[in-house]
Amino acid sequence: MTPEMMARLAALMTRPYKYLRLEWNEELAALRVRTFVKPIQCYSLAGLTEMQRVLDDIAASPGLVQHLILTSDVTGVFNFGGDLSLFVLLIRARDIESLRMYGRRCVDLVWWLENASVRGVHTTVLVQGDTLGGGLESVMPFHKVIFERSAQAGFPEVLFNLFPGMGAWNFVIRKAGFSVANEMILSGRLYTADQLYRRQLVDLVVEDGEGEAAIEAVVQSVNPRLRGTLAALEGRRMCSPITYETLMEVVDRWTLTAMDLTDRDLRLMERLARAQVRKAGGANDGAVAELKRLELDTAWGEERTGITEWASL
Repeated sequence: MTPEMMARLAALMTRPYKYLRLEWNEELAALRVRTFVKPIQCYSLAGLTEMQRVLDDIAASPGLVQHLILTSDVTGVFNFGGDLSLFVLLIRARDIESLRMYGRRCVDLVWWLENASVRGVHTTVLVQGDTLGGGLESVMPFHKVIFERSAQAGFPEVLFNLFPGMGAWNFVIRKAGFSVANEMILSGRLYTADQLYRRQLVDLVVEDGEGEAAIEAVVQSVNPRLRGTLAALEGRRMCSPITYETLMEVVDRWTLTAMDLTDRDLRLMERLARAQVRKAGGANDGAVAELKRLELDTAWGEERTGITEWASL
């Protein structure tokens, strides 16, 4: 490594991060990013800013990082997705521009990951625990997606009359097809790791506690054929393109939809946000348990109105 590259690496590793922990493997040129956003493990604006700063540093030093690995340091949670408390605040304040800005920052994150192969970077993500909405959206562009078996994920936004607007449709359609995207996004249901694997959204499911070994195995297997793998991944991306413009158009639609949410919808978002706080505080229940309760409430409402048809799992 040249003195200049060493200096760039030192600058990257010594930035004062509040919500990230960085680890460097010199032998594999692998950067591991561990997230621990407080008070809730979600994509807060501050957390997004730190993550984007890391990605910008990688892009500014071509060849420095060859493997990017993302994991969570929060027990039981990979990422709860969008910052629901912020959404409620901005919607009630009618601050559409700030809401749109947040959505576009999320798109910038997934767009960087979508173009990682162009930058010579292979990406791997390990999901341990719950991941919802934007958390699952952020997983989709990774080259290798690993789930531990107890992890659960889904797009619950439809439960409060919203939809996942930062790439879910684009990436799920590309990976699993339109019918799977339609099922997952319009149902708002949660899925197990095995169910996601069967839908081709997860590349590898391992037993709880085996995620670390799985990361090592993936990186070690890819590294000797990194250039060929990245070229193939870039060819795959070219054959099934996702454009930045389309992602931004969807975000704009998401923003307009969010601004039309009713007070009832916002109260449901607040209810889920409180459940996330409980989970962050170490409670046994949390956002997933709250979603189950919301699903049950919906089911009883449908039962009372004579609607009994459910989408099959």
